[in-house]
Amino acid sequence: MLILLFCFTTFYGVSNSAFYDSFHGTVISTEDMKQHMKRNTTFWCINDIAPCDPNEGRRIDGSCNNLEHPTRGATHTPFYRVLPATYDEDFQPKKTKSGKEMPLARQLRTHLLSEGRIPSQRFTQLATHFFVFLPADIISAQDTVNFIMWKPYCCLPKGKTDRDCTPNKVPDDDPVFRHSDIRCLNMTRPISFQSSGCIKNDTVPERIVSSTPLFDLSNIYGTIEESAIKKARKFERGLLKYDVENGRIWPPGTKTSINLCLLNQKPAETRCHDTPEAATNTVLGINLFSIWLWRYHNLIANELANLNPCWSDDRLFYTARDINIATVLQIFYYEFLPLMLGRENMVRDGVISSSSGFRDLYNSNVLPQLSLEFPFVLRWVHTMQEGNLKFYDKHGHYLRQFPLVNLTLRTGFLAVDNNIDYITQGSFRQASANVDYVVDFDMAGIGLGPHQRAFDILTNDIAKNRYFGFQPYVKYKQFCNQKEYTSFDDLSNEIDPERIELLKEIYEHVEDIDLLAGIWMEKLIKGGSVPSTFYCLVVEQLIRNMISDRHWYERSNRPNAFTLEQLQEIRKVTVSRLLCDVADGVMEIQPHGFLRAGHK
Repeated sequence: MLILLFCFTTFYGVSNSAFYDSFHGTVISTEDMKQHMKRNTTFWCINDIAPCDPNEGRRIDGSCNNLEHPTRGATHTPFYRVLPATYDEDFQPKKTKSGKEMPLARQLRTHLLSEGRIPSQRFTQLATHFFVFLPADIISAQDTVNFIMWKPYCCLPKGKTDRDCTPNKVPDDDPVFRHSDIRCLNMTRPISFQSSGCIKNDTVPERIVSSTPLFDLSNIYGTIEESAIKKARKFERGLLKYDVENGRIWPPGTKTSINLCLLNQKPAETRCHDTPEAATNTVLGINLFSIWLWRYHNLIANELANLNPCWSDDRLFYTARDINIATVLQIFYYEFLPLMLGRENMVRDGVISSSSGFRDLYNSNVLPQLSLEFPFVLRWVHTMQEGNLKFYDKHGHYLRQFPLVNLTLRTGFLAVDNNIDYITQGSFRQASANVDYVVDFDMAGIGLGPHQRAFDILTNDIAKNRYFGFQPYVKYKQFCNQKEYTSFDDLSNEIDPERIELLKEIYEHVEDIDLLAGIWMEKLIKGGSVPSTFYCLVVEQLIRNMISDRHWYERSNRPNAFTLEQLQEIRKVTVSRLLCDVADGVMEIQPHGFLRAGHK
């Protein structure tokens, strides 16, 4: 059984906390704190951190993961860069090698990627749902919220006077939008430490987000202890709060007038999660896994309470949380990623172990941070997303389909007409889009559904590439392969000839190629289903996660470490087992839920 006797040291709040500068990670004076309060910049720029205890478990806010640098691992702390930033004057996107403006992002997308629907013969929708859920643990959605809700006017005259507005121009001969009056796609500049008032504007823009940088299910438990206490914890048997409606268990519903689920079609659709992280209500993949892992926490907590009736609520809660995090990391590293990156590749490069025992690679000199490149290259998965959800009953009979993009901020849809049952069945029965050079129509045209009249997710991705200041694609190839690329022909081992031809048609020089555009064009790696530069930059981060995380679940020498027997039980967890335990109406499922039934 998974739930064995777990030992745990409870974390209690400690007085005498200190205020830290969130960017530099240094203690600030009372006077500096007053200045931030005066400027109303404390939310982004200040971390309030209690003294670290080497024997305590993983904190909700991620602080004290590194005892020498208490802020690193916490929310609102900086990314690092694999390669230094490159910008034009005033930190505008860099120009071409010859000094010209770069090709339009929308023009690049339509030139390099075709539109269509080709089903994968290997992966299910569940794989892309999981791929969408995981970045929500490490990246917050405020950049998207910025241009959907706060600054929706960037394509209007008002946007021309707002420096935060960076809309994407649609050329007159656009293959799709030329038949309409759409000549602009809304977008804003990434929120940074500079724009948030934390550091001076004359420095290189550094992105700021509200998530913790390590995989710790902050999208379930939140990033602020007080918020987790108020919105998440039931304070009975270690449970999270929950609602029961029509026999189904849900995260607690909102009781406020704030409309977190903007697209709910009332009066029928009323459900909306009131959880520590509002992101649980966003895109479908995040919503589904948030529901399932919310329930899974309570399943674990109840089993622990039954086995250990003398345990306190705190001990039950934090132990269940620790197991829940380990469960997701086990599925991510040992089930999902080997299908994408190739198991032999991952063992060779030290990302996973071929043994079921402990691994202790911790190095306190490596800070728990994300590379800015890591969550960005994960956007490659947008080419795998299928735009239409197929609904099935529990016997596998096809019922109907529904546009995926119409379920963003529409949690209420899941709670009516057995929709969550049918969507869950579809998640492991329906194919994802194929891994190829084709993008789904909806991802390329109406990616935000009714929230924007037109939105090309992948055009947005290319544009963000430039506002993040990433170096050219070939510089990352050089980092990965220790080989210099000076001409298009040097890419012949990485990219098929016809794809190189497409790049030549739109880029003037090989050093002009945007990072993501190059990744789009690459061949897939041997033994895996991802492009080679994607593999390189993802693996760089995956290894850093393990060696920088003091609470990594495979460590034997950490606070509240699992026993070997407990770790080996966690090794048995699969996504199919998870769905059998907590998903709606799952009576049968293939052993490998990320793979289509019948594959090998």
